Amino acid sequence: MTIEEQKAVLTKGYTEANRYMDNANDVLAKSKKDGSYYAAPKYVRMACGTAYNGVLIALDAWLAQKGVPVPKKKRKSIEYYESNLAVLDKKMLTYLNTAYRALHLDGYYDGETNVKLISSGFDAAYYIIERIKPFSHEPA
Repeated sequence: MTIEEQKAVLTKGYTEANRYMDNANDVLAKSKKDGSYYAAPKYVRMACGTAYNGVLIALDAWLAQKGVPVPKKKRKSIEYYESNLAVLDKKMLTYLNTAYRALHLDGYYDGETNVKLISSGFDAAYYIIERIKPFSHEPA
């Protein structure tokens, strides 16, 4: 993959992942805070699912740019992402684990509404997305 192709893959993934995060924030804003918790679990679940999908879009672009082969199965498992990040970037793996637990498991599946927990998942998602941000200028 040429440098231009790599940049195009990252740019597309970065843009799409940020669009998902914008949508997730819009949905989350529909659930007002009631102290340390969100008042509407429905919106929290939708926002968490959307944000987690943004993370996966960002990671798919980053892994493609790194030349990691896509599995033959249509659906990638969390193990696919974990095993590849364990080799390529352990810090990013730590953030993926936070996003996976806070957004996907706790927020989306379990309907957790704790503001700090959901916020930690969103922070992890933004960290991952910013890590794949393509260079705004050509490296020297």
